[in-house]
Amino acid sequence: MQDDLVRGNRRPGDVLHSRPAAVLWDMDGTLVDSEKVWTVSLQDTAAWLGGELSAAAREDMVGSNMARTLRIMFDDLGLERDPARVAAAEQWMTARTGELFAAGLEWRPGALEALRVVRAAGWPTALVTNTLRSLTEMALEGIGREHFTVTVCGDEVPRGKPDPDPYLRAAELLGVAVEDCLAVEDSPTGSLAAERAGAAVLVVPCEVPVPLGPGRVHRDSLVGLTADEVHGAHVQARSDRAA
Repeated sequence: MQDDLVRGNRRPGDVLHSRPAAVLWDMDGTLVDSEKVWTVSLQDTAAWLGGELSAAAREDMVGSNMARTLRIMFDDLGLERDPARVAAAEQWMTARTGELFAAGLEWRPGALEALRVVRAAGWPTALVTNTLRSLTEMALEGIGREHFTVTVCGDEVPRGKPDPDPYLRAAELLGVAVEDCLAVEDSPTGSLAAERAGAAVLVVPCEVPVPLGPGRVHRDSLVGLTADEVHGAHVQARSDRAA
């Protein structure tokens, strides 16, 4: 198995000796297996609009905020982005996703145990998601609010991921420097948002591959994640970025 952290060209000893000030968790695809739910919702919304979503468009939507997702969808379907029709599609998709969320969400492998490990180690935590607050509240009923010091949703910041706003807001609410935080992400969009904010990133891919890069440490899954590995991922990502 390849559950070990994927390291760059840095030697293990050439690292910064620092612990993360906080751990910032993405939700969809990272903690819960909700990207499959979103696929159903997105395909149903496209059908409601009279078209069929392409596989390329769906892949581009992974980790995106609502506004960007709808832009991709309308362009993919060849539809004019009429504000009223876009708003109606958002309302329809939110309702459909809510129905699917209400049926229950499955944990990603090792996610619940990883949350418990991080909380037991004493790190402040944030849930940082592009999902709307109304849908996130439904998800939190299953995930457990007790795992997070604060939560930030896509409709609570000026711009969602891939912009840095959600991560900047989470650090602000926690009262820590975002550069001292470790974000846990599964998508290129989310990883880019965390990077742009200045956070180190632990990447655990789900639906789509995430490129390697300075400031990113990859892991195959969250299964067996330890507090020492959380610390090590933060140290390695910061070291690689500083190189």
